[in-house]
Amino acid sequence: MADLLGTPLPGHDPIGEAWLLSDRDAHSSRIVNGSLEGETLTRIMEQWPEQVLGTRTRNPRRFPLLLKFLDVRGALSVQVHPSDTQTAYLPGAESGKTEAWVVIAAGADARVYAGLTPQTSARTLRDALAAGEVADHLAFFAPKTGDGVLIPAGTVHSLKDVVVFEVQENSDVTLRLYDWDQIDAKTHQRRPLQVEDAMACIDFSRSAVGPVIPVVEEATPIKRERLFDDPHFKVWRIRAQSSFTVGARATPRVLMCLDGAGHLSFAGADYSLAKGQVMLLPAVVGACPCEPDGSISLLEISLPEGLPEDG
Repeated sequence: MADLLGTPLPGHDPIGEAWLLSDRDAHSSRIVNGSLEGETLTRIMEQWPEQVLGTRTRNPRRFPLLLKFLDVRGALSVQVHPSDTQTAYLPGAESGKTEAWVVIAAGADARVYAGLTPQTSARTLRDALAAGEVADHLAFFAPKTGDGVLIPAGTVHSLKDVVVFEVQENSDVTLRLYDWDQIDAKTHQRRPLQVEDAMACIDFSRSAVGPVIPVVEEATPIKRERLFDDPHFKVWRIRAQSSFTVGARATPRVLMCLDGAGHLSFAGADYSLAKGQVMLLPAVVGACPCEPDGSISLLEISLPEGLPEDG
């Protein structure tokens, strides 16, 4: 994680999660360059929602995506997220949570658990929970660096021994189904589960989830692949050693640098982008030229268009 972020981690306890771009009440990202340096994302969303999001993104109250790094050494709890329509399980103005992962690093014991094995029903899963045999009903695969995995809301999922970049709906709702009988190191207790709510939100019609097959949209002089094309976000991976264009006219985009470095030009100024950094391109900025410093690999992320507002 420290290598990805290019900075020492705070404190001495293990850190498994870093929020890279966040518009949450208690954790709002801060702008570090440009004319709005020092402002929080929450503040600029309050003051200039249309300039940030444009006119086609129907969620003016907050930024609709949350971006993270997850550094998972042991096993993440087995969990599920509600969909946008399962409002009984969404407190306050929370949305549902569809998310996607791009694998940054995979250890010897790396696993992505996503979806249930064939013929798993609510009854068989309840029996497995009672018997401590949930793992027997989890579909899984061994990921490799660069894999993309889409986790629609309602999909049972977990991770083990991987570092991933995560893009998700801006929601902090997680329902734990099973926690591998782990004991919390601080409380010396098992963490609370939300079995009944989790069971109610599982989409049992969803089969096993595997790595996506990237769609190559451009091969030369740069390589541009579309990894995810979901109503909540689209994600492209770009690898380049020569100049190229990022962003789109009157449309917000987010860039996350996977490796290398480069700089973007806008209104006569240059803005650098290096490994582990995130750059928000508001709708008023539109498309910009990007010049690699040797080579660069980045993700370009679009926001949802035409979705209902929160709540």
